[in-house]
Formats: sequence, structure tokens, C-alpha cells
Amino acid sequence: MAGSSASRSDTDLVERLRALRPLIRSHALRAEQRRRVTGEVVEALTDAGIHRMNVPRHYGGYQTSLRTQVDALSEVSAACGSAGFMALIQAGCAFISALFPDEAQDEIFTGPGIRVGGTLVPGSKAVAVDGGYVVSGKSPFATGCQDADWHLLTALADSGDGPPEMLWLAIPMADLKVLDDWDVSGLAGSGSNTVVAQDVHVPARRVLPIGPLLAGTFPSQRNSADPFYRMPVLLLFCAWTAANALGLARAALAEFGESIHRRGITYTFYERQHEAPVTHLQFAEASMKISSAELIAADFVALIESKAAVGEPYTTQERARIRAQCGYLVRMCKEAADLIGSASGASSLHREAPVQRIVRDLNALSLHSFVNPTANLELYGRVLSGLDAGTPFL
Repeated sequence: MAGSSASRSDTDLVERLRALRPLIRSHALRAEQRRRVTGEVVEALTDAGIHRMNVPRHYGGYQTSLRTQVDALSEVSAACGSAGFMALIQAGCAFISALFPDEAQDEIFTGPGIRVGGTLVPGSKAVAVDGGYVVSGKSPFATGCQDADWHLLTALADSGDGPPEMLWLAIPMADLKVLDDWDVSGLAGSGSNTVVAQDVHVPARRVLPIGPLLAGTFPSQRNSADPFYRMPVLLLFCAWTAANALGLARAALAEFGESIHRRGITYTFYERQHEAPVTHLQFAEASMKISSAELIAADFVALIESKAAVGEPYTTQERARIRAQCGYLVRMCKEAADLIGSASGASSLHREAPVQRIVRDLNALSLHSFVNPTANLELYGRVLSGLDAGTPFL
């Protein structure tokens, strides 16, 4: 069981995580080579309190403001994209866990530093039995599963005459097997392996129907009236993902700003790269792309928080716009990193150079189905054109 010795306050959470950046960065290459975040970094993040951000205060959690969560996750991502991605998935799954029936939360949140993973890929089948379900199947892209205490497994259950019902089932990781199959070119250290359930019995209290959740209904009695937990979870994932992209892009920009004073441009008379006009254009354009991405993130984070504070519903157009904004800012961060990568010279291709890893991580992030810029722009364009969004995942 994961523990945490962190302060019970999140007032200095961002500063605690910023102080960890040298440690996290020093382990980034090892994480990529091992295909999972190192144990030292996992424990350091837990002790700093990052996993408490969405845990109910009833269990010693913080219920951290979304703006602070974005800042916190950005700090981790700036040091290591894989560690940041793992942190955002586990932060999100802790939030989802707080929507489960209260009895299930009592089982899950046995400590405020509990790490919960999960996916929204329905690769398993749940069969109704007396008192719950028996679930079997594979769940790919289970980020950080080897360092999680619980997993929110997505499964389809027969609903009779209608389409299958999609469920989240909270299962202890001890009841699941992990296939060591995460071998990829981007976010390679996130440990997003496949988890396997084989005839696992899940009691009804540990089941969360996804359809009603997307419509704003969830079974937790304790948290149902709390504005914090009325924020739509899919819009929150837009904010958490934005943090990963922003942290990576900022790190690339900072790395570039340092390296141009150390190196020249080969086969030219520029002994220092920072003296070349082309560098000035590249630096400025990358900086403007990242600044624009920051403004987009600030815009929709403020909208999510303000609506939740007053209990005002989110329109379909607002939800679609936030999806589009998330994809668009990831595209801008990727473009900025690509520009920096191409301007950093062949020496940046070395595995220990952070820039090449950042470029690959942002490429991987932009391929995520929920984040993909093109798909999200099409979704928003459909809504703007007066058509159905074409997806319930808003």
C-alpha cells in the first residue's frame, strides 16, 4: 500500500514538486530504458503529495484547485514527460474513484497517497452475477500499472436488448496480471502496459456505470453535492493533459535557451548559435506558440472552475470547444518542440539529450485518441455547424 509523509496542505505543493525536478530529470533516461518510472521518483512524487490532489478531504486528500493541479503536473512533466503522464493519469483516476459508491471509497482510500490507475479502453467483458460482476479481458495502455494499488478497469456488460453498458470496475492490482508489453517511441517510461483480468469477481459497490457519469450522475452520496466533484471528468482530463504538454514544451524552450550559448552552427561562421538571426526567429516563434498554448489552457481551466463553483451546466458547445482547445494547444506545443528539435543540431539526437525525448513524448501525446488535434477540431466543427457531436465523450 502506498503511503505519504507529505504535509496535509497543498499550499506549497507546486514548490515541493519544483524542488524534485532535478531528481526526476536525472532519472528520465533510466525511466525510458526501463519502460517505467523509477521507484525513487514514484516514492518522491507520492511523498510530495501529488496523489492527494483529487482525494476527498474526508480521507486526508487536498481537493486541489484545478489551476494548481495544472501547475503541479506541469512541473513534473517539465522534468520527465513519462513521469508527468503517469501522475496525470493517477490524479484523474483518484478523482474518478471519488465518484464511486462511498463503501468502495472506504476500500480504495486507505491512505491519502494511494495510487489508482485506469483506462477508458473497454477491452474486457463483465458478466452480471449475484452481488456484482465477474470480469475477464485485457486492458491496454494502463499507465503506471506496475506502481498502482488499484486499477479502474473498463468493461462492457450485456444490458439486454440495448447496446452493452460500459462500466468502470475498481479492482486491486493484486487481482490483475500485467503484460510487460509497453515498448514504444514516445512517453516510453510511462509503463503503460496491458493489464489482464481473469474471472475476477467485483462486488456491485465497486462498479461505476460510465453512461450516467457522462450525464452528470454518480453514486457517491458523500461527494455528490460537492462542487469540486461536479466538474466533468472528461473536461478535467483536457486540463491534466494540457499540463503534460505545457511542461514538456517549456522544458524544450528552456533547454534551447541554454544550449544556444554553448554551441555554434556547424559549417557556418557562427561560433555561438545565439548570434544567428535564424536562431532569433526560431526562438521567438517557439516561445509564441507556447505562450499561446498557455493562454488557451488558462481560458478553459477558468471556465471549468467557474461553472463548477456556481453549479452552472456546461453546454455541448462549451464541452466540444474545450476538447478542441486541448487538442489545439497540444498541437502548438508539439510544433514548438519540433521547431526547437530541428534547430538543436545533430548533437541533440543523443539519448541523454532531453530535447529529442521531449519531441517524441509530445508526438506520442498528440496521438492519444482523446487529445488528437484533428479529431477534436472535427468534433468542435460539427457542433458549430449544428450537428450532433458524434461522441458521448464530452
